[in-house]
Amino acid sequence: MDKTAAFLTLGCKVNSYETEAIRGMFESAGYEVVDFKELADVYVVNTCTVTNIADRKSRQMLHQAKKRNP
Repeated sequence: MDKTAAFLTLGCKVNSYETEAIRGMFESAGYEVVDFKELADVYVVNTCTVTNIADRKSRQMLHQAKKRNP
């Protein structure tokens, strides 16, 4: 079975660019990319926490990923 990776970007265009670069590295390493809401072997959350709202969203996304894949 192939390893899977899910990606989520919260933040600016730079974060989106960085996530795409990281995603490409995972794909080159043989990972299948799945939706962030699916079960995955690896979850990558790329975020910038300039505000309290961004901090909260980041923690919520990490909590959801952990809950899906303890």
